Amino acid sequence: MTTYETLIKRLKELHVLGSIGGILSWDQETMMPLRGGEMRAEQVAMISSMSHERFVSSEVGDLLEKLKEAEGRGELDEEQAVNVRETRRSYERDKKLPTDLVEELARTRSIAQQKWIEARKESNFKMFQPLLEKTISLKKQVAELYGYEDDIYDALLDTYEPGMTVAQLDPMFAELRGRTVKLVEAIAGTRKTFGVAGLKRSYPLTRQASFEREIAEAFGFDFKAGRLDLSAHPFCGGNAPHDVRMTTRRDEHDPLSSLFSVMHETGHGLYGQGLEAKHSGTPMGSSISLGIHESQSRTWENLVGRGRPFWTYALPRFKAHFAGISDDLNSEEVYFAANEVKPSLIRVEADEVTYNLHIILRFEIERDFMNGRVEVRDLPEIWNTRMQEYLGLTPPNDALGVLQDVHWSMGGIGYFPTYTLGNLYGAQFFEAARKALPELDSQIERGEFLPLREWLRENIHCHGKRFRATDLIQRVTGKPPTSEAFLTYMETKFGELYGLG
Repeated sequence: MTTYETLIKRLKELHVLGSIGGILSWDQETMMPLRGGEMRAEQVAMISSMSHERFVSSEVGDLLEKLKEAEGRGELDEEQAVNVRETRRSYERDKKLPTDLVEELARTRSIAQQKWIEARKESNFKMFQPLLEKTISLKKQVAELYGYEDDIYDALLDTYEPGMTVAQLDPMFAELRGRTVKLVEAIAGTRKTFGVAGLKRSYPLTRQASFEREIAEAFGFDFKAGRLDLSAHPFCGGNAPHDVRMTTRRDEHDPLSSLFSVMHETGHGLYGQGLEAKHSGTPMGSSISLGIHESQSRTWENLVGRGRPFWTYALPRFKAHFAGISDDLNSEEVYFAANEVKPSLIRVEADEVTYNLHIILRFEIERDFMNGRVEVRDLPEIWNTRMQEYLGLTPPNDALGVLQDVHWSMGGIGYFPTYTLGNLYGAQFFEAARKALPELDSQIERGEFLPLREWLRENIHCHGKRFRATDLIQRVTGKPPTSEAFLTYMETKFGELYGLG
């Protein structure tokens, strides 16, 4: 067995070990009884420490050192070079973290997720505060060990979006916020409404589940290689292209909420199923970044699912699933309902225009508490103040405010900006897809979604970590990452909807 083959064998073993942790986490969110949290925390902590120790071992270090010579002699093909390059990057980062810190962070994360569920149910931030303070303290330790040049937040942002920094985000987000606020104000000035209340009827949850599954399958999701379940916070996880786990949450009186959630997670799921199985467990079989991953979910949820062509196709099927309930609806009504701009308290239910304001708010708060500029105990007040400033709304309680997202309980600090990056990347990719697929709108109207799925697979999914996010975007679109495609799309679409000049 060659040195390279030995490294790949180790990576695949680590992938299997990590997949066990993934199933434990999925079970915790979907099936585990509430009182199982303490033991689950110990299980997850043990898996995390075992994975960490095996990865940062001297054996892996020696393999990578030996492969430097093979690289220098040009003995590795392109895919092998990618696997070695990205493994070395992860190794050098993870080697900086002591195993006891990794184990404690995993244990704290598992306990914090359970406490977040309780605190959210009780709408009581103080129940969650001590664990959030501990999580932030641990993440600061991680960031200091990783190292950074300008801002401590960069060390954590780089985990989710390699190479991205606060210095790059700030101007991009500033332009986005400025033009978004102007658009929101212009829309509000029209005083135009779409009668969305007319959709507020009773839609049986079992029928919602059936309709959502039909749409996910139409998009190309393979349910023989995946699942759709319920959880407190929708997510998509999985261990390989042949085992992708999606979740949603349903509201009897709002079928669009769960539908868009499922379309969103299906976008993630299609990316997971689109990675090449032969590379599973290696960087070539892994997604590039969370921003790129989010571009896929936003493409299917918004650029497809909130478009007029989609509702031309979907409404007859919607009516079939909800016969006797939705018979009087027409596609224009539902299209308007899917796109009404109305500032809301909840991020996952926000419209396309205001959504990024929710993300910018979270990014700014994370950046501030990581830099010690705000105290955790003050987060509810800070959250409410900024919600009023950005969206003109003040949450009436913690559950609808600072406790609405699961990310901080998971230790996912630095994650939120990737949602907005996904919107920006997705718009650029979709613009390129339209050029490559000139019949795209008519295909969507007919329910022919596979041409788009295959274009995404061929241009994005199959590459694994072959390219950095910025390089992939340049390769696919001919342009560097920018907010312009998204802003143009948004201003054009909603200018038409609201009759703006």
